[in-house]
Amino acid sequence: MKKISLFAFLLMSVFCLSQLQAVKMDTLLTVEIGGIKQAIEIKTDDVNKPILLFLSGGPGSSMMKNADSFTNILKNKFTIVQWDQRDAGKTLELNPSPIQPSVELMGKDTYEVINFLLKKLNQKKLYLLGSSWGNALGFYIVKNHPELLHAYFAVNPVISQLASEKELLKTLKIHFEDNLAAMEELSQVHFPFTNDESMFYLRKWLFYKDGKQYVTNDDFKKGFLQWSKTWSPAWNEVMKIDLPKTLKKVDCRIYFFVGKNDIQTLTSITEEYYQQVKAPKKDLFLFENSGHQIHKDESEKFQNTIIKTLD
Repeated sequence: MKKISLFAFLLMSVFCLSQLQAVKMDTLLTVEIGGIKQAIEIKTDDVNKPILLFLSGGPGSSMMKNADSFTNILKNKFTIVQWDQRDAGKTLELNPSPIQPSVELMGKDTYEVINFLLKKLNQKKLYLLGSSWGNALGFYIVKNHPELLHAYFAVNPVISQLASEKELLKTLKIHFEDNLAAMEELSQVHFPFTNDESMFYLRKWLFYKDGKQYVTNDDFKKGFLQWSKTWSPAWNEVMKIDLPKTLKKVDCRIYFFVGKNDIQTLTSITEEYYQQVKAPKKDLFLFENSGHQIHKDESEKFQNTIIKTLD
């Protein structure tokens, strides 16, 4: 009996060790999501680590190319996943969206991506992070499928975007009060955006204030108006988002990351919503040296703060 018990013990030990063995993954997958091919990148030195899925800003942008610069610390704790949304990055290279992108459509895409990841990596939940526009999709999941989330990270989130855009216009008019060209174009901005040029003028002078002088070139305007053909309908949907009225309670842990100098998604609006929203666990982290790109402006603090929430 002792010999049999010892053999069984050794067999079980070998089995347990094999289960704990780390499996690495560094791959770019093409997956059928929402009826089209979409690009998903998975990087980890152990597939048993919890999943952290990034929802990039934009809309129409990709975080995939520069992801290593703001995940080099996070990769020690997470399986890092970057996804290029429809009509963005590598997904756009694979195929354009056959229908106009919308918040509802891309929220459903996000749900499919999450379910794909959970099944592929054999996990029940994941951590989700939305950056700027990505929060339109992230809060869709928070509202409709909180059971799939360990926690949600809302980074420079869209909360009450129409109010934020109105305050942005006021700020820019004060800043450029002695710039006749700026004041003439900003005077043509009306809410909701009545045309794509109205949104262009607001973004042009926001970016110019941030030191991006190339926005005065004709090529920038041409590129922006090309972008708006695809994305202005979706952004006008975002302008209607007002979470203090539509999402007063969430059923998952939620953490807000705000840049002190962010005037694009106004920090004070996020702080007010944080105070109001009810959640099992919540916190707000202010990044003193950041604007609208926390993951770039304070990459190390950004990552360490995420890890801090795991404790």
